[in-house]
Amino acid sequence: MDRELPIVAGGNRAWRWLAGFAFAAMVAALPCHAVESDTTPIAASDADYASGKLAIEARDWDAAIKYFSAAALRSPDNADIQNYLGFANRRSGKLDAAFKHYQGALKLDPRHRGAHEYIGEAYLMANNLAKAEEHLAALDRLCLLPCSEYSDLKTKVAAYKKGAR
Repeated sequence: MDRELPIVAGGNRAWRWLAGFAFAAMVAALPCHAVESDTTPIAASDADYASGKLAIEARDWDAAIKYFSAAALRSPDNADIQNYLGFANRRSGKLDAAFKHYQGALKLDPRHRGAHEYIGEAYLMANNLAKAEEHLAALDRLCLLPCSEYSDLKTKVAAYKKGAR
């Protein structure tokens, strides 16, 4: 004997909405790291982009800057490349260049969560808590469900406030 789900206010639409919400929550809980998550599928077709990602993994910041700079010449409108350039420059201590590239990424894609997280971290390195908090607030608006970019920057802002830079 088949059982049907009870019909509540809104009928089966309520069940479909609930199932969709549950699925979205599961997907949002999957691990996601700002530098590792690209918003455009360029890696398969650009050797410099792929080499830049390998250099990031190897923590070879100068090589990453070289490779991503070459990739940026071919894809100047790619927010991910600008984010990677910002990341590599920040990690190598070149904050002015990092800010330039993060701002470029955000100009190309104002919703780029990785760029918001990392420019917030760069602002903390530059002792500009107010600007870091602006990007934390932007991530709070962008991340409808929990996201690692928001929680990572929130943790770093809290540590900065406690003096644990």
